[in-house]
Amino acid sequence: MADGQGPYGTTRFARPAVKAMRGYEPGEQPRRRDIIKLNTNENPYPPSPRVAQALAGLDYRLLSLYPDPLCTELREELARLHRCSPREVIVGNGSDDILAMCFRAFVDVGDRVGYVDPSYSLYPVLSEIAGAEKAPVPLGEGFSWKPPPGYEAKMFLLTNPNAPTGVLLPAERVEDFVKSFGGLVVIDEAYADFARENCAYLAIRFSNVLVVRSLSKSYSLAGLRVGYALGCEALIESLLKVKDSYNVGLPAQVAALAALRDRKHMLRNVEIVRMMRERMRGELEKRGFEVAPSETNFLWVRHPRVPAGELLRRLKGDGILVRRFPGEKTGDYLRITVGTEADLYALTGALDRLLPQ
Repeated sequence: MADGQGPYGTTRFARPAVKAMRGYEPGEQPRRRDIIKLNTNENPYPPSPRVAQALAGLDYRLLSLYPDPLCTELREELARLHRCSPREVIVGNGSDDILAMCFRAFVDVGDRVGYVDPSYSLYPVLSEIAGAEKAPVPLGEGFSWKPPPGYEAKMFLLTNPNAPTGVLLPAERVEDFVKSFGGLVVIDEAYADFARENCAYLAIRFSNVLVVRSLSKSYSLAGLRVGYALGCEALIESLLKVKDSYNVGLPAQVAALAALRDRKHMLRNVEIVRMMRERMRGELEKRGFEVAPSETNFLWVRHPRVPAGELLRRLKGDGILVRRFPGEKTGDYLRITVGTEADLYALTGALDRLLPQ
């Protein structure tokens, strides 16, 4: 039967909320190997060699069996890392999986869901899927954030350090918000390992906090999709009830465990990224860019004389991908991932050719 024919028509199968929404748009993933990717905040340095050893030692015959649905060894390792109980940890297929679980477990149709604006563009998409009322809180001067007095919502999503701006909200201010807020606070710490402080302790101390982490950035495991959350046992139990049955594959569990057991490698990579971040900041500022303070593996920048869209297009023509988020608050800026030294030379060389002298 042709599309759209019959008593219902295929276009009528989608829920109204899904038909109306745009959906999340991930950063471009080119097939060409000669493209310099500074658009998706991947770590330019490889994961621990122990990851390769663990995957090489994996018995391929085990792939005919389902993986551990509870990621028991991973939860135990993460509990040791964060000095909590394994019952206060859940593992997901990337941190996005954890965020989706939060909506399934805690948000009813019509509930208010808050987040700062601008922030991770998946939040409004998940809110629309859930039929929730979106209640964003605009960022202030210098992309700072202060919770408005009397603000109420069922759940508040706080990316810290924030994306796409890179700005860190001090842990003390986050704790003040947690104490005053009547709903659930989900602190999305995808970039926490690059920052000078984090809020993991709040998830153990307060019953209305979940802290979500990713192994994609600092651990260089974006291709395997592993994330986790910390929180009180009651919150974790609720998430376990709504997660997909076997949401983390066996290779991902094996690789993540190996990476976590070699934190020294991760920390060395993080230190290199931080050093390259400051070098990149200096080079961009020399070329007239305004650069927001960053505690992540990317920089949020704008050029006062060249529109962001034009720079994006010109850099792509030179084989360099960066990210732009259209919109009134974000459209003048580019988000540029911190790359290797070679990537920095390529970026600055391209800018020297493209920018007006």
